[in-house]
Amino acid sequence: MPNTTLVPLLADGEFHSGQALADALGVSRTAVWKQLKRLQSLGLEVESVRGRGYRLAGGVELLAEARIIAGLEPSVRPLLQALQLLETVDSTNAEVLRQIAADRGPGFACSAELQTAGRGRRGREWVSPYARNVYLSLSWEYQGGAAALEGLSLAVGVAVVRALHRFDVEGLALKWPNDILANGAKLGGVLLEMAGDAAGRCQVVIGVGINVAMPTAAAGAIDQAWTDLTQLCVGKPPGRNALLASLLNELLPLAASFGTTGFAPWREPWMALDAFADKPVVLHSGEQRQAGTARGVDERGALQLETTLGVQPIYGGEISLRAAP
Repeated sequence: MPNTTLVPLLADGEFHSGQALADALGVSRTAVWKQLKRLQSLGLEVESVRGRGYRLAGGVELLAEARIIAGLEPSVRPLLQALQLLETVDSTNAEVLRQIAADRGPGFACSAELQTAGRGRRGREWVSPYARNVYLSLSWEYQGGAAALEGLSLAVGVAVVRALHRFDVEGLALKWPNDILANGAKLGGVLLEMAGDAAGRCQVVIGVGINVAMPTAAAGAIDQAWTDLTQLCVGKPPGRNALLASLLNELLPLAASFGTTGFAPWREPWMALDAFADKPVVLHSGEQRQAGTARGVDERGALQLETTLGVQPIYGGEISLRAAP
């Protein structure tokens, strides 16, 4: 685990002298300097000014269970079985899958300051710097296996947009099957993973990642146009604890009801947010390419792709959708 005992002392964004930090931790100035170097390796931008000391420019808001729970609506709190906040984890989805394997019940949520092996769709890395973004995973249980989960990732996208609308974030759209866009750039994503019986009782992990204040250094690993809430909210993004509470307020009722309602009540809301509605697109699957026009989604959440052969449903999996050149 990385040594981040300095972070709470620097979280306010103010300058603190090296001696004051050393005194607070009961260590030497040299030990403080070494810890500051470690923070930089985590993607935290430590500013040093001679005569003033050190600070984390803009400060950071560390995850706090009490603040998240306080932000939950009364009707939502009973749906949350447990909330686990970690300093570092390989992947919050992986942690929830481990909890499921240990017979943890539905409604278990996990978030972390840092993911060392965060993952997105198609085996891609999810860039996960320390204390800058939101990484949230939530478990739920369904009967009917994979068939009962059709359209769930799309519904989750709608729920995430609704959570962001609570903070007046504008310009949001959804890209099939699970990207959250803002002004055409990627703001976040959804990753569902299943455990259990593919044809019967199963558990699903709903994973959501949202860029809040992506450090420039960390962003170099992102291979597509991206944005974060700091840019969208003109330097004043919502706090991460408030954002986590808002996400849980939307995601827990969705997870609890989806086994009964399915995708039907979410189809039209998703279509209203479709970033590629009636636009020419190209689907990429390995070395294969398929061009057509996106015509929304059907009642199962399949993309409706119109080609010269007519309209055909395209299901998820290892498929990437892009705008036609």
